[in-house]
Amino acid sequence: MKQATLATKVRNGEVTIGTWIQAGHPTIAEVLAEAGFDWIAADCEHTDIDMTQFAGLARAMYGRGPAPLVRVRENDTLAIRQVLDMGAEGVIVPLVNSPAEAEAAVRAAKYPPQGVRGFAFSRMNDWGETFEDYLAQANSTVLVIVMIESREGVENIDDILAVPGVDGVFIGPYDMSGSYGIPGQTQDPIIKAACAQVAVACKQAGKAAGIHVVLPSAAAIQEAVADGFTFIAVGVDTVFLAEAAKSALTCARTAAAL
Repeated sequence: MKQATLATKVRNGEVTIGTWIQAGHPTIAEVLAEAGFDWIAADCEHTDIDMTQFAGLARAMYGRGPAPLVRVRENDTLAIRQVLDMGAEGVIVPLVNSPAEAEAAVRAAKYPPQGVRGFAFSRMNDWGETFEDYLAQANSTVLVIVMIESREGVENIDDILAVPGVDGVFIGPYDMSGSYGIPGQTQDPIIKAACAQVAVACKQAGKAAGIHVVLPSAAAIQEAVADGFTFIAVGVDTVFLAEAAKSALTCARTAAAL
């Protein structure tokens, strides 16, 4: 597992840079893994990536460096258990609005006595070959990042961060804007203030603050770091493909017109 290195960085407050996968083909995971990201998260909430596809993504990343993470489809014990069994080294759990919901996410990701994760021979322990070794370190190396994407979550941020086992939070600004009654207005001062409140709370609690810079630029990354965010996703596979394709086509048409 590479997660021990990532977990140490995250818990030490170091900046880690990851990216996002929406298309469930292993080739994409291989290409992104070779780019050198610290972590790569497969989005199982807003895409059609299923467990078979995620297992392929995890295999493609294996041994290449980045830790495979998953944004699970929901804060559900079996959903969290399955992706960890398939090789995820951490989970990003959506729609966590209260400390009770954060506690449920942690319990699902941890073996007893800290949690309720079930035991099995599977990918994460080499189908039983490294069962004892994995069991001995999984509770301390699997990351649990909860998503703050509502006004309620922002209002409860201190209590959520106080839950043992929560390693940090990841902001969902679009859903957050909807909960404040200004859907899609992620740059509104209200949303910016809410994000700042979360980042400050994370710093005070010694937990990671995460954000997704979908269209990365040096200025945007510098702003995120200056604002206190340390768990940063840059881009997404589908956007990388679209932007590169449009750029190449523009270049070709411009050159052909010369």
